[in-house]
Amino acid sequence: MPGPSHPSTSAEDYLERIHELIEEKGYARVVDIASSLNVKQASVTSMVQRLDGLGYLNYEKYRDLILTEKGKEVATQIQQRHETLTRFFSIFGLDPETQRRDIEGIEHHLSPETVHFLSELAAFFEKNPAVLDRFTKCRTPQP
Repeated sequence: MPGPSHPSTSAEDYLERIHELIEEKGYARVVDIASSLNVKQASVTSMVQRLDGLGYLNYEKYRDLILTEKGKEVATQIQQRHETLTRFFSIFGLDPETQRRDIEGIEHHLSPETVHFLSELAAFFEKNPAVLDRFTKCRTPQP
């Protein structure tokens, strides 16, 4: 739930993307975020100023963005949540595009408890492939 200690859904998307860019390229700039999220640079600037004010990153005009420890922690949690959901949906053979759409649609609305449960369920199926196979064979094909 968004609030003083939890960023909004939109802010989470920005933190996730900033973290990914830093991991991929070693830096994140407003122009790269705008391009990758398909939004205007002015929107990115507004959000990064807000995230700076909330203590998630350090923003200076014309400089690379730097995540604070608080920002890194949130971004890592978001990344782990995303990886858990990808792992869970992959087990059931959902195609990558369906996974991407579904994960983007639900990831911000799941509690940490639910994500943990899905992680445990994925681990259970990974450790018990015969059970997964039985489940898969019992499924009703979709029209």
